[in-house]
Amino acid sequence: MGDWINEKLLPPVMKFVNTKAISALRDGMLYVMPFTIVGSIFLILANLPVTSWANWMTDTGLSAYWNTAYNASFAIMALFAVAGIAFSWVRNDGFEAMPAGLLAIVCFFLVMRPSTAITDASGKTLVSVEQMSGQTGFIDRNWLGGKGMIAAIIIGLLVGWVYSWFMRKDIRIKLPEQVPANVAGSFTALIPAAVLISASLALYIFFDKVTHSTMTEWIYKTIQTPLQGLTDSFGGMLAISFLVPFLWFFGVHGATIIGGIMGPLLQANALENQQILDSGKALTIANGGHIVTQQLMDQFMTVTGSGMTLGLVVFMVFFAKSAQFKELGKLSIGPAVFNINEPILFATPIVMNPIMLLPFFLAPMLSATFTWIALRIGVIPLFPGQMVPWTTPPIISGFLVGGVRTALWQALMLVMTFFIYLPFARKQDHLNLATEESIEK
Repeated sequence: MGDWINEKLLPPVMKFVNTKAISALRDGMLYVMPFTIVGSIFLILANLPVTSWANWMTDTGLSAYWNTAYNASFAIMALFAVAGIAFSWVRNDGFEAMPAGLLAIVCFFLVMRPSTAITDASGKTLVSVEQMSGQTGFIDRNWLGGKGMIAAIIIGLLVGWVYSWFMRKDIRIKLPEQVPANVAGSFTALIPAAVLISASLALYIFFDKVTHSTMTEWIYKTIQTPLQGLTDSFGGMLAISFLVPFLWFFGVHGATIIGGIMGPLLQANALENQQILDSGKALTIANGGHIVTQQLMDQFMTVTGSGMTLGLVVFMVFFAKSAQFKELGKLSIGPAVFNINEPILFATPIVMNPIMLLPFFLAPMLSATFTWIALRIGVIPLFPGQMVPWTTPPIISGFLVGGVRTALWQALMLVMTFFIYLPFARKQDHLNLATEESIEK
């Protein structure tokens, strides 16, 4: 089996994850993470699932300030994504990348236009969509957040690719050697900027005249909405929970790869859930709420590390007989509490180990399946917009994203992982013990 994996399955997997587009998407989305985490902290402060706290936030008026910080960070994550993806593509190609990131922002703004009428508190239209031109226009923040994520990805990749092409072909303005390097460097982006901005303007004009909409809105309706529907399905949830351990089994960081690809859609689902709450409606499936969000992945698929290996660590600490497992468990229990399990993946080993393959796949898939059902029938509430840092310990993370019921459910899923890993861990432990005894003899 090992030869078949190494010779037949591993090469195409590695070829895919190392493509320029996937690398840029993966690396670029990492730049979004600090803003989503910090923004989520402020959102948690405004919406902590404790009634007395929520009432105090409302009475003091602090919620409005926390929401302002959220709106200036997490809520405009598409803006960070488009810059990060273009920047990462050009940097990975070995060129000065900052101009590409800034250029991507310009192109992203250019293909948008105001699309929401300005209303007063009563809902009366003050400025209609038709009137929004010139000085009366404004930037609709809806398209800078979850609704604009796929457009941001597409534009970021295209800008990165085109900018790098100009650099590779050395199509740039060249100044005499006497000109300081920082001054000469500022002219490097002029030609690709002129081409990309002109192309973006042409796209804006085309969609405005032909579809009476924008490229961003068209992408949202025709590409992003169906994709969000797929991720929000039971099949989409199973695919995500399978692909993370599948990639990790080959030693590829599955959570980073799948998070880079699927994260924008999962975060968009979470942001739309938050918008339902902000509109004054109950967050329910009937009101358009999404089940499969970033929180489902973070708190019920990869909590305590990819493969949800806490159950395996508990076995090592309390029930293992081999010295290898006992020592590994002691060393790994601390990191596991903070969702770090690379020592377990490589030292057990789980990577490329057929014995541990089945529980490594089953634990997150069963946890996700049962949690999907629990969300569907209302055992635990749907997840709103707040997310927690990925190092937040389990149970605490469950409470912060969904309250007491979600924390208890998360604990139940983690207990389940112990029994999933148990027979396979015993088998591996028995082999380790036999090896140790043979060495002693």
